Amino acid sequence: MFAPCSGCNGCHIEIVACLTPRYDVERFGIKLTGTPRQADILVVVGQVSKQITKALKRVYEQIPNPKVVVAVGSCAITGGVFYGEGDYVSYGLGGPVNKIIPVDVYVPGCPPKPEAIIYGIALAIQKLKELSMKEEKKKWK
Repeated sequence: MFAPCSGCNGCHIEIVACLTPRYDVERFGIKLTGTPRQADILVVVGQVSKQITKALKRVYEQIPNPKVVVAVGSCAITGGVFYGEGDYVSYGLGGPVNKIIPVDVYVPGCPPKPEAIIYGIALAIQKLKELSMKEEKKKWK
């Protein structure tokens, strides 16, 4: 599932590019879903404003376990140019994604190339398989 928070839309455009026939991400088993209840991976883009913090947490909680979160782009990872630093932290931002929900995979860049995003999601799929195996082992013990 894709969770666009805010920003310049550069990362949004690159994610849409990943879904085009040129990259054909469906061959890797990647499909975009519109509901968190059917998702395994949450892709978060943009800096998280204070207004969207509760909604992002709610979406994260609705994804069934095991779940993996991918933070795409500089804004999602650090808050980007909008966040600031030291005494000059922006009052309108809730912080980078990892301060709101746990992040498993980071895809850096401003904006990252579609190849980097696809690689990050492939890493997330691998991590999801590992988490699924751990849960299966717990069931059998």
